[in-house]
Amino acid sequence: MPIITTIADLKRLHKRRTPKMFYDYAESGSWTEQTFRENTSDFDLIRLRQRIAVDMTNRTTQSQMIGQDVAMPVALAPVGLTGMQSADGEIKAAKAAEKFGVPFTLSTMSICSIEDVAENTTKPFWFQVYTLKDDDFMQRLFDRARAAGCSAIVITLDLQILGQRHKDLKNGLSAPPKFTAASMADLATKWGWGIEMLQTKRRFFGNIVGHAKGVSDPSSLSSWTAEAFDHALDWDRVAQLMKMWGGPVILKGILDADDARKAAALGADAIIVSNHGGRQLDGALSSIRALPAILDAVGDKVEVHFDSGIRSGQDVLKALALGAKGTYIGRAYVNGLGAMGEAGVTKALEVIHKELDTTMALCGRRDIRRVDRDILLIPKDFEGSWQ
Repeated sequence: MPIITTIADLKRLHKRRTPKMFYDYAESGSWTEQTFRENTSDFDLIRLRQRIAVDMTNRTTQSQMIGQDVAMPVALAPVGLTGMQSADGEIKAAKAAEKFGVPFTLSTMSICSIEDVAENTTKPFWFQVYTLKDDDFMQRLFDRARAAGCSAIVITLDLQILGQRHKDLKNGLSAPPKFTAASMADLATKWGWGIEMLQTKRRFFGNIVGHAKGVSDPSSLSSWTAEAFDHALDWDRVAQLMKMWGGPVILKGILDADDARKAAALGADAIIVSNHGGRQLDGALSSIRALPAILDAVGDKVEVHFDSGIRSGQDVLKALALGAKGTYIGRAYVNGLGAMGEAGVTKALEVIHKELDTTMALCGRRDIRRVDRDILLIPKDFEGSWQ
């Protein structure tokens, strides 16, 4: 096994071992990818205060997210098509998360179904849903999640209209892959991935094919997707979906203080400050720049989580020190999955945990629940001066 010390090491292996269309799907943003880039680069603007002669023994990264105990305040974010990065990818990621003691969030657009993941894990996981027009399908989706023991629903609010991702269009992204001359040439160099995929029956969207009205096979999925998303989404509809579920709800895709206040007023258990990993509105603020204003807006009225741009334990620490109660990793764990399957997801979590623990100690803290802005050096104009 190669020596893995950073997420970037896993990313290089991921690129080498996974077909281009699926690697590019994970490593891309919309339009010019400005927001995608700044999600990570803006973390570099925040510095850390080193403290010395502080007792560093008996450190702990244990915390809670929406009342659930976690080994560190890091959850695996919902990522579509994870089962095409590695065969049965959602199952592998969920198992790694369970063993490590962090939440796993299954995407509606997963390859493995809710039932697949539930059958292969022993602890509750979270399930992410989009705001779709079909109430019957949504209710059945909630019922399936409840039957599978999902402990919370994550409702994604920033995907009423799909942001254009140039790489996906140029690669002809699909599940299973379209067999063009270019994709065949690429797949011929990824024989390890191909052998694994031939050994699994899970190659389509398991939560949709055979469950959504009119979607009996993958060929009918594209037309369903084009019509399914609710362009008329408003806060009343969000409240309706929350009522349909009837359990703990996390609202994802908050990037504005006014929207954060509205989400808190609905009674959400948590909100996720997120720009969808830079895959929706290109030119929007990075999530880390947007976080302080949202925290100031809602105070302790709702638990605030953070997503988009995390590639290290130091990034996690910075988000938590600003005031987030939990964080999410998407690309970081997908890099591990594409590189080495379940072992790669575990390695990604180990890398982030070690960086988080060591950096916390060198900043003079022993308990992750006690970190605050005092350990940060934040530029005076970090949030920007906008008119």
